[in-house]
Amino acid sequence: MVDRDKARRDRMFDSLVVGGGPAGLVAATYLGRFRRRVVVVDAGQSRANWIPLTRNCPGFPRGITGPDLLHRLKLQATRHGADWVCDTVVGIRIAENGFLAQASSPIHARSLLVATGVVDSLPDVPGTADMIKAGALRLCPICDGYEVIDKRVAVIGPAEHAMKKALFMRTFTRDVTLLIADAAQPSPDDVLRLKRAGIEFGACARDAISAEGRRAVVELVDGRTLSFDTIYPAMGSIIRSRLATDLGAECDRAGNLVVDSHQRTAVPGLYAAGDVVDEINQLAVAFGHAAVAASDMHNYLAKGEGEH
Repeated sequence: MVDRDKARRDRMFDSLVVGGGPAGLVAATYLGRFRRRVVVVDAGQSRANWIPLTRNCPGFPRGITGPDLLHRLKLQATRHGADWVCDTVVGIRIAENGFLAQASSPIHARSLLVATGVVDSLPDVPGTADMIKAGALRLCPICDGYEVIDKRVAVIGPAEHAMKKALFMRTFTRDVTLLIADAAQPSPDDVLRLKRAGIEFGACARDAISAEGRRAVVELVDGRTLSFDTIYPAMGSIIRSRLATDLGAECDRAGNLVVDSHQRTAVPGLYAAGDVVDEINQLAVAFGHAAVAASDMHNYLAKGEGEH
C-alpha cells in the first residue's frame, strides 16, 4: 500500500494552495491545467458552505447551493491533477527553494497561494446553521439581496456599520429595520437619513434572535418582539491572514492581505486570493483572483526553471 503522507513529505510541489473554497479550487484547476504539481490543503471551513442557494454565481441561472458548488469545483480541480489533503495548516515558513507548510505531514512547495477567506461574526444563538439554511439569517446582501425582494428584512449590528447595510437593503425592499446591537445610537444626521429611507430602528442585544419556523424573531430592549423573513448580521468578520503575515506579507488596517494586480504579496512566490484580500467578497471576484494568481504563479515558476 502506498503511504500517501510519506509521498507528499518526499515530494516538492510546484504550488501549495491553502484553502479549499472557490478561490483556492479555481486556482488549483488552472495550475493543474498548466501541468503544475499542485496540492490543496482544505480544513473544510469555506464560507461558501453556508450558502443555501445562490443565483448570483455565473453559469447557474437556476441557482446552486454552496456545498454543490464546492463539490463541482473540487471535482474539476482533481480531474486536472490537483492533489487534495483534508487538513489544517498551522504554520508556514520559508524554506530552501520555496515554502514548508506545517500540517499533519509537512508539505514543501515552490510557490504558495493563501486563499483562507474570512469567518463571519454571527449572533451567539442556538441553531444558527439551521437559520442560515432556512434563509432566516443571510450573510451577504450583494449575493442574495435579490432573494428577499419585498420581504420584511432586518439588519443587526453596531449602529454605524449596520446602518450602511440597512440603507443598501432598500435596493430590494421597503420594509427594512435597523437593529442596533451596541451602546451607540445614530447621530441626528443618521436618524434623518434613516427616516428619509423609511427605515425603522431599535436597540436589541446581539443574542436577542430566535427562530420561529422559517422566520427570525427579535426581542427589543423596549420589550417589543418583531418578526422578520430575514435578518442580515452586520457584525464584521475575522480575516484569516495570519499564515501570510507571519511570512512577511503586508495587510491593511482591517487585516486584509495587500496584493498587487497579479495577486502577489510582498513576499516572492507568495500569493493571495479571495475574501482574504480587500475586495468585494463575491464568488465571481474569487474566480477572477484565482485565474490571475494561478497564471502569474505559473510564470513565476517558469522563470525560476529557466534560471537553472
